[in-house]
Amino acid sequence: MAGDTTRTAYRTCPLCEAACGLELTVTGDRVVAARGDRDHVFSHGFICPKGATFGQLTADPDRLRRPMLRRGDRHEEVGWDEAFAAIEAGLRPVIERHGPDAVAFYLGNPNVHTMAGGLYLAPLLRAVGSRNIFSASTVDQMPKHVSCGYLYGNPLAIPVPDVDRTDFLLMLGANPWESNGSLATAADFPGRLKAVQARGGRFVVVDPRRTRTAEHADEHLFIRPGTDAYLLFGIVHTLFEENLVDLGALTGHVTGVDQVRDLARAFSPETVTGVCAVPAERIRGLAREFAAAPTAAVYGRIGTCTVEFGTLTSWLVDVVNVLTGNLDRPGGVMFPLPAHLRPQTRPGGKGFRVGRWHSRVRGLPEVKGELPVATLADEIETPGEGQVRAFVTVAGNPVLSTPNSGRLDRALGGLDFMVSVDPYLNETTRHAHVVLPPTDAARKGHYDFSFLALAVRNFAAYSPPALPPDPGGMDECDILARLTLIATGGGAGADPAVLHDRMLEEALQRVSAATGHPAADLRPLVNGDHPAERLLDVALRTGAYGDLFGAQPGGLSLARLLENPHGIDLGPLQPRIPSVLRTPSGTVELCAAPIVSDVDRLRAALDRQRDDLVLVGRRHLRSNNSWMHNVPALIKGRDRCTLQIHPMDAERLALTDGDDASVTSRAGSVSARVEVTDRVMPGVVSLPHGWGHDLPGTRLSVAATRPGVNSNVLTDELATDVLSGNSVLNGIPVAVKATGSATSSS
Repeated sequence: MAGDTTRTAYRTCPLCEAACGLELTVTGDRVVAARGDRDHVFSHGFICPKGATFGQLTADPDRLRRPMLRRGDRHEEVGWDEAFAAIEAGLRPVIERHGPDAVAFYLGNPNVHTMAGGLYLAPLLRAVGSRNIFSASTVDQMPKHVSCGYLYGNPLAIPVPDVDRTDFLLMLGANPWESNGSLATAADFPGRLKAVQARGGRFVVVDPRRTRTAEHADEHLFIRPGTDAYLLFGIVHTLFEENLVDLGALTGHVTGVDQVRDLARAFSPETVTGVCAVPAERIRGLAREFAAAPTAAVYGRIGTCTVEFGTLTSWLVDVVNVLTGNLDRPGGVMFPLPAHLRPQTRPGGKGFRVGRWHSRVRGLPEVKGELPVATLADEIETPGEGQVRAFVTVAGNPVLSTPNSGRLDRALGGLDFMVSVDPYLNETTRHAHVVLPPTDAARKGHYDFSFLALAVRNFAAYSPPALPPDPGGMDECDILARLTLIATGGGAGADPAVLHDRMLEEALQRVSAATGHPAADLRPLVNGDHPAERLLDVALRTGAYGDLFGAQPGGLSLARLLENPHGIDLGPLQPRIPSVLRTPSGTVELCAAPIVSDVDRLRAALDRQRDDLVLVGRRHLRSNNSWMHNVPALIKGRDRCTLQIHPMDAERLALTDGDDASVTSRAGSVSARVEVTDRVMPGVVSLPHGWGHDLPGTRLSVAATRPGVNSNVLTDELATDVLSGNSVLNGIPVAVKATGSATSSS
């Protein structure tokens, strides 16, 4: 565009958990290029293919920029006032006639990549007051929250591997070469793993697939999907049997060690090897190597959570770290301290519990304020008091991402009313009566409330908007504020500033209660041009490294982060036990009663027949669930949506490379192109997740050219981890046979 000036803007990439710094080239009102920020204190110039397409993603012509109202089978663009009036007319009657539980929410994982999601969802949920809250957490990570809740008293106290200082890293069900890390924010995770090896350390990968991470590892061990708990218990058994347990600095801060010894007796390496397919002597070797290493860490992710015994597996990951003295130890696993949180000074608290309420149809317990998404379709389809009749989605696509998604897709068609806060007409939002698109990421500020609490090194960074506001668009904070005001009876035309001011006043009142400074005196000192910036300023200034509104000169504030566009390094992780513990005893409680009880279920499954072919998912570096399949640069290349199968299984089933095969589970059936490869172990087949872009009513023109198949047609909504309610997405029994063209059905 003639006359446009070119400038540089810096921001944190919001597209995955790695929190990399981007250097954007901005011309006029467009982001024309993105590369890694070489001066960023955390990522040091690293960038993945997704980050490089930041400008293409924000400028996607299919992206919605104005509200959409459904008229019959079509969505039409309308003004914001008309959209909110339609929401008031559709949502309020449901609440008034049937109560708040008649409204369900689904919160997708993009919410943790926005400031609005971190700040404005909680007021909206409180305003409606529904117990039918669902999220992506029960698709991929709730077992880790539950296990940490029982161990440390706080489900958000998740220790991460101190990968920059460790000597030995054992990874289960994790593939950071392609995922960039998960529940462990580590920009350039591959580079950090190479550094482990360069300084003489080792990392071992346990996975039913030979992933890109496994290819670079010092050792890769195949394991039968869903059996990681048996392997880990075999390691724990060996630690006790060979007197390798050494709590080190944790001595006096851990309870339940003897009880763990008793639980592990039934899981000797010789007993579990037939279940997990890892040789008994190698299990013993892992225990010895781990205990002998100067520092060591076990890290488990998606593959350890999305299985039948997900919580036990997540618990055992930390049990091994505890028993070898590697919890809260440099080079082991440690608790980050983000800048926006105030640390407690003394241990102890109320601890953690689940089941404050239960789902209406299947009686599944609440966990961390939400219900398992595996029962969402039940709550919509089943008549009676408390039936879900209205549905609100915020940045989620559960029709592709949740179990037996074909059933959920049908259920959404029967709702009285649905509203989605989302920038796309996708497989889920096509059902919505109203779609409210937030402004794109380049036009809003960014601070990682979630991921800085999981970073492998403490740092802080804030990104102001790189582009000016869209004159006809609406900021996501304003969208969620107006929804909140509608829910409380404020009306469709209520000014979102009412909620913005209320939230700031509440934040200052909390500061006042903690410090004794009158809120009225603090308010003039708050900085920020945007409601979210002002709330962030309060959190930073009263957080772990804050300036306490001038009382701590040199401390953090929004102004200091703005002065440092590449971020501020806050140093390596530091030991935080015992103050981080919120258990009633003030110790790491290794053996909470629900954990002990579920070990009986694990023990009973030792003799289960395991002859079925089982399905696992897989990630790709250019993909993040279903988010980015509408960006040409991210879907080009050879077909990724193939069914990987081992040559031995292919021969047995008379399949050859390039054939089409049907894959059938209890929940449904799909057809996919066969890829014969020894990258999967015998007895295992693999499909990627996040695909299936072939449904009518969507507006994803690029994704539709490479639709793939939806693997969640196969996942079973009846299969969940008992302790967390997390869906079982890996280790699904399936039947595979030759078929015709690649389609899906359910």
